Amino acid sequence: MNSTTVTVSAKPGNRSTTEGPLPHVPDTGKIAPRDARELTKLFLSRLAVLEEGTREYQYARNTLIEINLSLVNFVAGRFRNRAEQMEDILQVGTIGLIKAIDRFDLSREVEFTSFAVPYISGEIKRFFRDTSWAVHVPRRLQELRVDMAKATDELSSRLGRLPTTKELADLLDLSQEEIVEAQMACNGYTASSLDAPGGDDNGASDTARPWAERLGSVDADLEKIENLHALKPFLSKLGERDRRILRMRFGEELTQAQIAAELGISQMHVSRLLSRVLTRMREHLLAQQ
Repeated sequence: MNSTTVTVSAKPGNRSTTEGPLPHVPDTGKIAPRDARELTKLFLSRLAVLEEGTREYQYARNTLIEINLSLVNFVAGRFRNRAEQMEDILQVGTIGLIKAIDRFDLSREVEFTSFAVPYISGEIKRFFRDTSWAVHVPRRLQELRVDMAKATDELSSRLGRLPTTKELADLLDLSQEEIVEAQMACNGYTASSLDAPGGDDNGASDTARPWAERLGSVDADLEKIENLHALKPFLSKLGERDRRILRMRFGEELTQAQIAAELGISQMHVSRLLSRVLTRMREHLLAQQ
Protein backbone atom coordinates (compact mmCIF):
# COMPACT_ATOMS: atom_id res chain seq x y z
CA MET A 1 0.00 0.00 0.00
CA ASN A 2 1.40 3.39 -0.99
CA SER A 3 1.75 5.97 1.76
CA THR A 4 0.27 9.43 1.47
CA THR A 5 2.65 12.23 2.41
CA VAL A 6 1.08 15.11 4.33
CA THR A 7 2.96 18.34 4.86
CA VAL A 8 2.86 19.05 8.58
CA SER A 9 5.60 21.52 9.45
CA ALA A 10 4.74 25.18 9.40
CA LYS A 11 6.41 27.55 6.96
CA PRO A 12 8.48 30.48 8.22
CA GLY A 13 6.26 33.28 9.41
CA ASN A 14 3.23 31.00 10.05
CA ARG A 15 1.39 31.12 13.35
CA SER A 16 1.94 28.61 16.15
CA THR A 17 0.63 25.06 15.77
CA THR A 18 -2.00 25.96 18.36
CA GLU A 19 -3.47 28.55 15.99
CA GLY A 20 -4.93 28.61 12.51
CA PRO A 21 -6.92 25.94 10.66
CA LEU A 22 -5.96 22.31 11.04
CA PRO A 23 -4.65 20.56 7.91
CA HIS A 24 -7.05 18.41 5.93
CA VAL A 25 -6.02 14.74 5.98
CA PRO A 26 -7.42 13.16 2.79
CA ASP A 27 -6.79 9.46 3.47
CA THR A 28 -5.86 8.62 7.06
CA GLY A 29 -5.26 4.96 6.21
CA LYS A 30 -2.38 5.72 3.83
CA ILE A 31 -0.35 8.16 5.91
CA ALA A 32 3.33 7.33 6.32
CA PRO A 33 4.32 6.44 9.91
CA ARG A 34 6.61 9.47 10.25
CA ASP A 35 3.86 11.83 9.06
CA ALA A 36 1.38 10.09 11.38
CA ARG A 37 3.61 10.88 14.37
CA GLU A 38 3.95 14.52 13.35
CA LEU A 39 0.23 14.87 12.70
CA THR A 40 -0.53 13.27 16.05
CA LYS A 41 1.64 15.83 17.84
CA LEU A 42 -0.03 18.68 15.94
CA PHE A 43 -3.58 17.49 16.53
CA LEU A 44 -2.93 16.69 20.21
CA SER A 45 -1.56 20.16 20.82
CA ARG A 46 -4.63 21.69 19.19
CA LEU A 47 -7.00 19.36 21.02
CA ALA A 48 -5.60 20.60 24.33
CA VAL A 49 -6.69 24.20 23.63
CA LEU A 50 -9.89 23.65 21.65
CA GLU A 51 -13.26 23.87 23.34
CA GLU A 52 -14.84 20.45 23.77
CA GLY A 53 -18.00 19.99 21.74
CA THR A 54 -17.04 22.34 18.91
CA ARG A 55 -16.83 21.15 15.33
CA GLU A 56 -13.07 21.75 15.22
CA TYR A 57 -12.58 19.77 18.44
CA GLN A 58 -14.54 16.81 17.02
CA TYR A 59 -12.56 16.95 13.78
CA ALA A 60 -9.25 16.95 15.66
CA ARG A 61 -10.30 14.09 17.93
CA ASN A 62 -11.76 11.93 15.15
CA THR A 63 -8.69 12.48 12.96
CA LEU A 64 -6.42 11.47 15.84
CA ILE A 65 -8.39 8.22 16.20
CA GLU A 66 -8.23 7.48 12.47
CA ILE A 67 -4.51 8.14 11.98
CA ASN A 68 -3.63 5.99 15.01
CA LEU A 69 -5.79 2.96 14.23
CA SER A 70 -2.57 1.28 13.07
CA LEU A 71 -1.63 1.06 16.77
CA VAL A 72 -4.83 -0.88 17.43
CA ASN A 73 -4.08 -3.23 14.52
CA PHE A 74 -0.52 -3.70 15.80
CA VAL A 75 -1.62 -4.64 19.34
CA ALA A 76 -4.52 -6.79 18.07
CA GLY A 77 -2.02 -8.73 15.94
CA ARG A 78 -0.73 -10.33 19.13
CA PHE A 79 -4.04 -12.15 19.41
CA ARG A 80 -4.14 -13.76 15.96
CA ASN A 81 -4.96 -17.11 17.56
CA ARG A 82 -8.38 -15.67 18.43
CA ALA A 83 -9.31 -14.86 14.83
CA GLU A 84 -13.00 -15.55 15.47
CA GLN A 85 -13.03 -12.64 17.93
CA MET A 86 -10.87 -10.23 15.92
CA GLU A 87 -13.71 -7.82 15.18
CA ASP A 88 -14.49 -7.52 18.89
CA ILE A 89 -10.76 -7.20 19.69
CA LEU A 90 -10.41 -4.28 17.27
CA GLN A 91 -13.47 -2.58 18.73
CA VAL A 92 -12.29 -2.75 22.34
CA GLY A 93 -8.76 -1.83 21.24
CA THR A 94 -10.19 1.31 19.62
CA ILE A 95 -11.88 2.13 22.93
CA GLY A 96 -8.43 1.93 24.56
CA LEU A 97 -7.04 4.27 21.89
CA ILE A 98 -9.82 6.80 22.53
CA LYS A 99 -9.14 6.70 26.27
CA ALA A 100 -5.44 7.32 25.58
CA ILE A 101 -6.26 10.34 23.38
CA ASP A 102 -8.59 11.81 26.00
CA ARG A 103 -6.09 11.31 28.84
CA PHE A 104 -2.82 12.20 27.12
CA ASP A 105 -0.93 15.08 28.70
CA LEU A 106 1.51 16.95 26.46
CA SER A 107 3.43 18.25 29.46
CA ARG A 108 4.71 14.75 30.25
CA GLU A 109 6.93 14.82 27.15
CA VAL A 110 6.15 11.16 26.40
CA GLU A 111 5.66 9.78 22.91
CA PHE A 112 1.97 9.22 22.30
CA THR A 113 2.70 5.73 20.97
CA SER A 114 4.36 4.70 24.24
CA PHE A 115 1.40 6.10 26.14
CA ALA A 116 -1.35 4.60 23.96
CA VAL A 117 -0.14 1.00 23.51
CA PRO A 118 -0.61 0.04 27.22
CA TYR A 119 -4.12 1.52 27.13
CA ILE A 120 -5.04 -0.46 24.02
CA SER A 121 -3.46 -3.67 25.33
CA GLY A 122 -5.11 -3.24 28.75
CA GLU A 123 -8.55 -2.77 27.22
CA ILE A 124 -8.16 -5.94 25.13
CA LYS A 125 -6.93 -7.97 28.11
CA ARG A 126 -9.85 -6.70 30.19
CA PHE A 127 -12.19 -7.84 27.40
CA PHE A 128 -10.76 -11.37 27.54
CA ARG A 129 -10.86 -11.42 31.32
CA ASP A 130 -14.53 -10.43 31.42
CA THR A 131 -15.86 -12.44 28.48
CA SER A 132 -13.72 -15.56 28.04
CA TRP A 133 -15.16 -17.42 31.02
CA ALA A 134 -18.01 -19.83 30.26
CA VAL A 135 -19.66 -19.00 33.59
CA HIS A 136 -19.39 -15.95 35.81
CA VAL A 137 -16.48 -16.25 38.23
CA PRO A 138 -15.36 -13.53 40.69
CA ARG A 139 -12.53 -11.43 39.29
CA ARG A 140 -10.35 -12.37 42.28
CA LEU A 141 -10.48 -16.02 41.21
CA GLN A 142 -9.98 -15.15 37.54
CA GLU A 143 -6.73 -13.37 38.40
CA LEU A 144 -5.69 -16.16 40.77
CA ARG A 145 -6.09 -18.65 37.92
CA VAL A 146 -3.26 -16.91 36.04
CA ASP A 147 -1.00 -16.92 39.14
CA MET A 148 -1.75 -20.61 39.72
CA ALA A 149 -0.87 -21.50 36.14
CA LYS A 150 2.53 -19.79 36.49
CA ALA A 151 3.13 -21.39 39.90
CA THR A 152 2.18 -24.82 38.58
CA ASP A 153 4.61 -24.51 35.66
CA GLU A 154 7.40 -23.34 37.96
CA LEU A 155 6.91 -26.11 40.53
CA SER A 156 6.41 -28.80 37.87
CA SER A 157 9.72 -27.83 36.27
CA ARG A 158 11.47 -27.78 39.65
CA LEU A 159 9.93 -30.96 41.12
CA GLY A 160 9.52 -33.04 37.97
CA ARG A 161 5.85 -33.67 38.82
CA LEU A 162 2.61 -31.80 39.36
CA PRO A 163 2.67 -29.81 42.63
CA THR A 164 0.36 -30.60 45.52
CA THR A 165 -2.21 -28.17 46.86
CA LYS A 166 0.02 -27.42 49.85
CA GLU A 167 3.03 -26.69 47.65
CA LEU A 168 0.99 -24.28 45.54
CA ALA A 169 -0.39 -22.62 48.67
CA ASP A 170 3.11 -22.19 50.13
CA LEU A 171 4.49 -20.65 46.94
CA LEU A 172 1.58 -18.24 46.49
CA ASP A 173 1.32 -17.49 50.22
CA LEU A 174 -2.32 -18.59 50.30
CA SER A 175 -4.33 -21.08 52.29
CA GLN A 176 -5.03 -24.52 50.86
CA GLU A 177 -8.75 -23.68 50.94
CA GLU A 178 -8.14 -20.71 48.62
CA ILE A 179 -6.17 -22.91 46.22
CA VAL A 180 -8.97 -25.49 46.12
CA GLU A 181 -11.53 -22.74 45.54
CA ALA A 182 -9.49 -21.37 42.65
CA GLN A 183 -9.05 -24.85 41.15
CA MET A 184 -12.80 -25.39 41.24
CA ALA A 185 -13.39 -21.96 39.68
CA CYS A 186 -11.00 -22.85 36.84
CA ASN A 187 -13.57 -25.37 35.67
CA GLY A 188 -15.72 -22.41 34.66
CA TYR A 189 -13.19 -21.13 32.10
CA THR A 190 -14.44 -23.41 29.35
CA ALA A 191 -17.63 -25.37 28.84
CA SER A 192 -18.57 -28.20 26.51
CA SER A 193 -21.87 -28.67 24.81
CA LEU A 194 -24.06 -31.51 26.04
CA ASP A 195 -24.27 -32.52 22.38
CA ALA A 196 -20.49 -33.04 22.22
CA PRO A 197 -19.21 -36.66 22.22
CA GLY A 198 -18.73 -37.82 25.78
CA GLY A 199 -16.12 -40.51 25.21
CA ASP A 200 -16.58 -44.24 25.79
CA ASP A 201 -15.15 -46.47 28.45
CA ASN A 202 -11.93 -46.93 26.42
CA GLY A 203 -11.36 -43.19 26.06
CA ALA A 204 -12.47 -42.93 22.43
CA SER A 205 -14.74 -40.01 21.71
CA ASP A 206 -15.21 -39.94 17.95
CA THR A 207 -18.13 -42.38 17.90
CA ALA A 208 -19.31 -41.99 21.50
CA ARG A 209 -22.78 -40.87 22.44
CA PRO A 210 -23.23 -37.20 23.44
CA TRP A 211 -23.05 -36.31 27.12
CA ALA A 212 -26.77 -35.52 27.06
CA GLU A 213 -27.44 -39.20 26.41
CA ARG A 214 -24.91 -40.44 28.97
CA LEU A 215 -25.56 -38.24 31.98
CA GLY A 216 -28.16 -39.46 34.42
CA SER A 217 -31.06 -37.33 35.60
CA VAL A 218 -33.92 -37.64 38.04
CA ASP A 219 -37.06 -39.07 36.47
CA ALA A 220 -39.97 -36.87 37.54
CA ASP A 221 -42.39 -39.78 37.03
CA LEU A 222 -40.72 -41.72 39.86
CA GLU A 223 -42.13 -39.27 42.39
CA LYS A 224 -45.57 -39.62 40.83
CA ILE A 225 -45.43 -43.40 41.24
CA GLU A 226 -44.36 -43.04 44.87
CA ASN A 227 -47.24 -40.64 45.52
CA LEU A 228 -49.76 -42.98 43.88
CA HIS A 229 -48.63 -45.85 46.08
CA ALA A 230 -48.84 -43.63 49.15
CA LEU A 231 -52.37 -42.51 48.16
CA LYS A 232 -53.73 -45.96 47.38
CA PRO A 233 -55.02 -46.63 50.93
CA PHE A 234 -56.52 -43.13 51.07
CA LEU A 235 -58.32 -43.47 47.72
CA SER A 236 -59.83 -46.80 48.72
CA LYS A 237 -61.58 -45.09 51.64
CA LEU A 238 -63.13 -42.29 49.53
CA GLY A 239 -66.82 -42.31 48.65
CA GLU A 240 -67.95 -43.25 45.17
CA ARG A 241 -68.78 -39.64 44.19
CA ASP A 242 -65.38 -38.29 45.30
CA ARG A 243 -63.52 -41.02 43.41
CA ARG A 244 -65.63 -40.35 40.33
CA ILE A 245 -64.91 -36.60 40.48
CA LEU A 246 -61.16 -37.26 40.76
CA ARG A 247 -61.28 -39.71 37.87
CA MET A 248 -63.18 -37.28 35.61
CA ARG A 249 -60.97 -34.30 36.56
CA PHE A 250 -57.50 -35.90 36.42
CA GLY A 251 -58.08 -39.08 34.45
CA GLU A 252 -60.44 -37.85 31.76
CA GLU A 253 -59.27 -34.21 32.14
CA LEU A 254 -62.78 -32.79 32.12
CA THR A 255 -63.40 -29.22 33.22
CA GLN A 256 -65.35 -28.43 36.37
CA ALA A 257 -68.27 -27.26 34.21
CA GLN A 258 -68.30 -30.58 32.35
CA ILE A 259 -68.17 -32.53 35.64
CA ALA A 260 -71.03 -30.44 37.03
CA ALA A 261 -73.14 -31.19 33.95
CA GLU A 262 -72.36 -34.91 34.24
CA LEU A 263 -73.28 -35.09 37.92
CA GLY A 264 -76.22 -32.69 37.74
CA ILE A 265 -74.78 -30.28 40.34
CA SER A 266 -73.43 -26.73 40.20
CA GLN A 267 -69.87 -25.93 39.15
CA MET A 268 -69.36 -24.19 42.51
CA HIS A 269 -70.33 -27.41 44.29
CA VAL A 270 -67.82 -29.37 42.17
CA SER A 271 -65.12 -26.83 43.06
CA ARG A 272 -65.81 -27.19 46.78
CA LEU A 273 -65.79 -31.01 46.59
CA LEU A 274 -62.50 -31.05 44.67
CA SER A 275 -60.89 -28.58 47.05
CA ARG A 276 -61.94 -30.64 50.06
CA VAL A 277 -60.66 -33.93 48.60
CA LEU A 278 -57.36 -32.45 47.44
CA THR A 279 -56.74 -30.89 50.84
CA ARG A 280 -57.26 -34.26 52.52
CA MET A 281 -54.97 -35.94 49.97
CA ARG A 282 -52.23 -33.38 50.63
CA GLU A 283 -52.51 -33.88 54.38
CA HIS A 284 -52.31 -37.64 53.90
CA LEU A 285 -49.13 -37.35 51.80
CA LEU A 286 -47.47 -35.03 54.30
CA ALA A 287 -48.27 -37.45 57.10
CA GLN A 288 -46.44 -40.22 55.17
CA GLN A 289 -43.18 -38.25 54.97
